Amino acid sequence: MSRNLLGKEFPFAEGILEGKNALVCGASKGIGRAVALMLARAGAKVIACARSADDLESLVGEMHGEGHRSIELDLENTEAVSRAMMNIGTIHILVNNSGGPPGGPLLENTVDDFIGPFKRHLHAAHTLTKALVPGMERDGNGRIVNIISTSVREPIDNIGLSNTLRGAMASWSKSLSRELPSCITINNILPGFTDTDRLDSLADSISVKTGKSIVEVRDSWLGGVPIQRLVEPLETAVAVTWLCLPSSGAVRGVSLAVDGGRMRSI
Repeated sequence: MSRNLLGKEFPFAEGILEGKNALVCGASKGIGRAVALMLARAGAKVIACARSADDLESLVGEMHGEGHRSIELDLENTEAVSRAMMNIGTIHILVNNSGGPPGGPLLENTVDDFIGPFKRHLHAAHTLTKALVPGMERDGNGRIVNIISTSVREPIDNIGLSNTLRGAMASWSKSLSRELPSCITINNILPGFTDTDRLDSLADSISVKTGKSIVEVRDSWLGGVPIQRLVEPLETAVAVTWLCLPSSGAVRGVSLAVDGGRMRSI
């Protein structure tokens, strides 16, 4: 992309999230990394969470402003997630995000294949939310954003396990939107085909399973995307940041697609 979303064309007033503390999961790369950078530029103090200490260190060094830090954490370890939240302080913005499971036909998966992905997505998100909501309520403001997938509306071929997991996350989120205190919102971002390592991995996996070349796999994806290109992670981060603004309090329980117009559903 030619424009620099974190440069002079930054789409929000700098400091608009000043005084807010944000926890961004899966922040070491891809969409999570872009979200962490965007929230920091908007003025939030960001705690970046991921398994890779080296990637987290470089991320914190890139963030605008001061006071940011990182937590090396495996989201599949539910006990470790709970312990990490004990002394974290008040978090106003929680971004639930993690890498998806491998691609492939659903019937090729065993029951055990579901355990790890569900732990690092649904179980981790629920554990984090239960731990952080009391602090959000005390401060009178909270924003929870889940990074899931357009597959919650239109399942994507050859990623059946991911489709199942994302649907569970969407239903969990919608249910919580009816239960959370009025000062706390929860919403979902549905990324389309986004220029990340995860998409490269999926293309490789589908290529192996189907015998199609990686170029053919990518062409089949982009053939149904009106913008005729992959979405940039920072474009998705803009949508996440908007949902986290104080002025977005009336947006609650929605699933917002950032997919270049790929989905055909209304």
